[in-house]
Amino acid sequence: MSWAVGRCPGRQVESLNQRVRTLDHFSRQLSELDAKGRRRELVPRRLDGPWIVLADGRRLINFGGNDYLGLATRSVDSVATGAGSGASPLVCGWTDAHQRLAETLASFEGTESAVLFPSGYAACSGTVATLAGEGDLILSDQLNHASLIDGCRLSRARTTVFAHRDCQELEQILSRCRDEFAQVWIVTDGVFSMDGHLAPLRELCEIAERFGAHLIVDEAHATGVLGETGSGLCEALGVKDRVAVRIGTLSKAIGSQGGFVAAKRVVVDYLINRARSLIYSTALSPLAVAAAEDALRQIASQPQRRVALEQLARSTRRGLGIQVDPPEDSVPIIPVIVGEDARAVRFSQMLAGAGFYVPAIRPPTVPEGTARLRISLSALHQPTMLENLLRQFEALPSGPGYH
Repeated sequence: MSWAVGRCPGRQVESLNQRVRTLDHFSRQLSELDAKGRRRELVPRRLDGPWIVLADGRRLINFGGNDYLGLATRSVDSVATGAGSGASPLVCGWTDAHQRLAETLASFEGTESAVLFPSGYAACSGTVATLAGEGDLILSDQLNHASLIDGCRLSRARTTVFAHRDCQELEQILSRCRDEFAQVWIVTDGVFSMDGHLAPLRELCEIAERFGAHLIVDEAHATGVLGETGSGLCEALGVKDRVAVRIGTLSKAIGSQGGFVAAKRVVVDYLINRARSLIYSTALSPLAVAAAEDALRQIASQPQRRVALEQLARSTRRGLGIQVDPPEDSVPIIPVIVGEDARAVRFSQMLAGAGFYVPAIRPPTVPEGTARLRISLSALHQPTMLENLLRQFEALPSGPGYH
């Protein structure tokens, strides 16, 4: 039996009051963010090579993006037809171009198969949620990306978080409870996006093999950047054949949009049939597919982009007094931790006034008390740009060594 709203004025008033209370709740939450200096807003900006053009027309040298190889702003001669794919992959949105790109990625990664997702976020969250099921255990690094964390939450597996890059704690957890679970999945970023740290993949592989666990690695910030051919950290550390599932993105070094998973064919086929973030999303735009295919060709034919990026990363760390071992010294993400939110914002504004865009990264993206300036490098940056940036860091109130 349905009730007409007009016949229940009391219910209608209560419904209206509830909506008002809900909106008030949102307003209070936003006010709390304002009070902490953490309220964000979308600001129109435009990329122009190594520059970012603000809404007011100012041009800043962009040290805030993830266009690591400088491929995002290029023009692509594409034979792609249509702006959209027109359907989800399993209906009719998967074209010959999608298939070619998936095969190219599988060859690039050295796996039996690969599949495309609408975004890196969808690839991470969908893969973890699909592969780890009820009766399984997920062991997740403390600083994993939100997409991996959400995948853990969406799965029906039990999730235990281990301290960042702490293999000893991971081994202790497995020693205590491995036999209680059907499958165990160790989940980690390859390159941690807010810290520039590398996951200890060799040690993680040894632990996974000893305890019969499976390793899932998100290579988002390593694809195109690390390794002899640029396929990522697994290649750089020589563990490609020991990592069960590798997740990547097309939207960072590859300079397009979308995500992918590379693994054995049976794993990819399982994702195609079970991963909700793949099945129920429209397939990637043919334009994005064409741009990614073109980028992979350039990554193969122009290794000098990757070499230039490595040199910039090493010289930046030297200039800031940061010492890390290879290959972490070539990661194009360099955080300068300043502590307080307001201090990070103030420093970011000072750098913008000098012509540099270096964003302030604050909680909840990073832990409390670790607000930072995150320098992200691109092969488009010239050495003189970097030298000028380092001089501006020297001029900040505490100098460059406060990371």
